[in-house]
Amino acid sequence: MGISKLDSGQYLVDVRPQGRDGKRIRKKFETKAEAQQYERWVIATQHNKGWLDKPKDRRPFSELIELWWLHYGQTLKAGRCTYLALHAFDRYMKHPRADQITHELFADYRAARLTEGISPRTINNAQIRVSGVFTKLTELGKCHGDNPMKGLKRAKTKNSEMAFLTTHQIALFLQQAHPDDLLGIRLALATGARFGEVISLQAEHVVKNRVTYIDTKNGKDRTVPISSSLYREIKGAITERRVFPQLHYERVRNQLKKMFPDLPYGQATHVFRHTFGSHFMMNGGNILALQKILGHATIEQTMTYAHFAPDYLLDAVRFNPLEYTAPNE
Repeated sequence: MGISKLDSGQYLVDVRPQGRDGKRIRKKFETKAEAQQYERWVIATQHNKGWLDKPKDRRPFSELIELWWLHYGQTLKAGRCTYLALHAFDRYMKHPRADQITHELFADYRAARLTEGISPRTINNAQIRVSGVFTKLTELGKCHGDNPMKGLKRAKTKNSEMAFLTTHQIALFLQQAHPDDLLGIRLALATGARFGEVISLQAEHVVKNRVTYIDTKNGKDRTVPISSSLYREIKGAITERRVFPQLHYERVRNQLKKMFPDLPYGQATHVFRHTFGSHFMMNGGNILALQKILGHATIEQTMTYAHFAPDYLLDAVRFNPLEYTAPNE
C-alpha cells in the first residue's frame, strides 16, 4: 500500500491510517504531488488511537496556507491580502514545516523584523495570521494538535496618537479642496465614514436623507442620516452610478499632508473619521450612538472618543459615592 501509478496515468493513494485492521482509504489523483499531500494528511489526522500522541505534522507550512485559503481564506473580505502576507512570512522564514513553527521560531522572526525597523503592530498582525491558520484548520479537521502559537505574548505597542481637525482647520481645508473632492470630503466629515467607503458609494445607497455604506470593513452595512441640504446637494450632483466618480484619494491625501504635516503616520484621510467622532462627543453626542454610526464591532473601539465628552470628567464629581444623592432620597 501507499502511492501507485495507474495505467490511466493517475496516482492511487491506498492507506490504512488506523493499522492493518482499520479502515482502508483509497483515492485517485491526477498528479503525484496531490497524492503525496493527501497521504501525509491522512496519516497525520485519521488514526483513532486517542491515547497515543499523534505524529508531528511535517507538512510544509505553505501547504497549510493553501488549505486555509481553499477552505476558509477565500471567503474573507481581506482574505487575499492575508493569504499573500502568510506566504511572505513563509518565504522570510525559508519555508518551515508546520512542526517547526514554535514560540522560539516566531521570537526569532520578531527580533529580526524589529531590527529591520518593522513596527511591533505589523509583527503582531503576522502572529495573528499564522495563529489563525492553525486555529481554523484544527476547527475544520484539517490539522491536529495544539496551536503552536498558543500562549505566545504579542509585542508591546504604543497607543496610536489620534488626530482630528478643529472647526477652523475644517473651514480652511474645505476652502482649499479641489472642487471635484469637496462634496465627498463634506460627506466624510458629516457621517464619520472611512474615505474608501465614500469613494465607492453608489447612487442607490443615497435615499431619503440617508446614506448606506455597504461592504464595510467588518462586512456589515450601516446607514447614517444626513441633513436634507447635504442630501439635495449630493442627489443633484449624481451623474452616474458612482456618486463621486471624480473624487481623488491621492489628491485629498496630499492636500491634507501639505496643510497639516504633523498628522500621525497612517492617518491622512482617516482624520475625517476621527474628526467626526471627536466633534460628535465634544458636542454632547451619545457614545452608544457613535458606535452605531461608525460601525464599530465593540464599544471598546468607540471609547477612544469618550474623553472628548464635555462632562466626561465632571461625572467623576457628580456620581462618586460621597457626592451622589439618588432621586427621592
